[in-house]
Amino acid sequence: MDTWTRRKFLTTSGVAGGVALAAGATAWGVDELLATGSGAPDSEASVLVLVTLYGGNDGLNTLVPAADSHYQDLRGDLAYEEKEVLPLGEGLGLNPGMGGLKKLWDERRLAVVRGVSYPKPDHSHFRSMAIWQTASPTGPVPSGWLGRWLDQAGDGDPLKGVSVGATLPPLMAGETTAGAAVRLGGQKLPDAWLDRCTALSRVQQDAHPLLRRAGASLSDLVKVSASFGAGGERSPGPKGSPGPGQSQESSEQSRESPAQDPGEPRDDGESDDGASAGGQGGLGAQLDVVARAIEAGVSTRAYSVSLGGFDTHANEKATQSRLLGGLDKDLTRFLARVRKSQAGRKVVVAVYSEFGRRPRANASQGTDHGTSGPVFVLGEPVKGGFYGEQPSLTDLTDDDLRTTTDFRDVYATLLRGVLDTEPEKILDGHSRSLAFL
Repeated sequence: MDTWTRRKFLTTSGVAGGVALAAGATAWGVDELLATGSGAPDSEASVLVLVTLYGGNDGLNTLVPAADSHYQDLRGDLAYEEKEVLPLGEGLGLNPGMGGLKKLWDERRLAVVRGVSYPKPDHSHFRSMAIWQTASPTGPVPSGWLGRWLDQAGDGDPLKGVSVGATLPPLMAGETTAGAAVRLGGQKLPDAWLDRCTALSRVQQDAHPLLRRAGASLSDLVKVSASFGAGGERSPGPKGSPGPGQSQESSEQSRESPAQDPGEPRDDGESDDGASAGGQGGLGAQLDVVARAIEAGVSTRAYSVSLGGFDTHANEKATQSRLLGGLDKDLTRFLARVRKSQAGRKVVVAVYSEFGRRPRANASQGTDHGTSGPVFVLGEPVKGGFYGEQPSLTDLTDDDLRTTTDFRDVYATLLRGVLDTEPEKILDGHSRSLAFL
């Protein structure tokens, strides 16, 4: 530890913002995950698939109030005309690229929760995502909301919660248990990376508890990689360990800034983690792993997948349309596949982003960091329709949309209706839920 600052330790190990997060509390390859299955996808247990849209998806051009003249005035050339969107009712329509979700809406299998955010919204990517992933709007806590659910299970089984990708996101880190990170491709970690993890895992016993936990997780990662990675092909080794889906460039940039601790938002509210993050491989590839695991009868109850690129400060319309079209295609193909099995018909997918965008377009044909936005919940068990009120475009707070639905209401509903857990145990007493399940 002598040649490494605390900041470099936290960055390289994947720990950020006080959350006990390592590059993988346990790290598995896809084949190892599938090998744990029963071979019969006939489970009666419900399964949650949580989709994170990193960067701050523009809710107003996803769930579009195209019939509202105020929307047209605020958005200018970024606005969609009423005839372009896919109508849902109440003057709202889906982005033109979301035809698959429109079909699910017509089948009453898509719930649209409107105006979702947390009290006192923050425009920082990192701070906002940390709040969403820990479900703690009042201050930092050392665990994610699904990590606390894993803690409650009490059996220490990391495969109950699986993140598809090279690193474990904060939401899967509990205080006593952590989920498993499943690397696409199943290749062993490079020797240079493992050597660094081994060195960083040697933490003095009198060090801060978070550093000791991070060191223990890194030690576990080395042991698991040695067991499952033997004989695997070597992949090119990164110089460090980017966060979930973080580009190597942004990771290097973060380490080279001596005045900036990882996880602290820059003065302009930007953060490399939020702007460039997204899961390893495309979303379709991640969902394919989830589908295969469900078909194999794997015991996982909660999966985390992600898609990045939604920080659309400029040239938004084409970029977001492409991303939403891909999201729509991947989600509908996934649900069509898994609904063929009994276990797959118990799957519930929830899609969220750390914040929406501001109602008014900026001068670069984009939108800036905002507050509330829609959350989509889809699947066979879902009771489709609108939930929560649509924020008004004439009653803004500091030029931002008001929050009409607390994000913990969504989590409480998922915990109770999908994961069979009383939400107040996980959400610090919060139990109010919605009726979409």
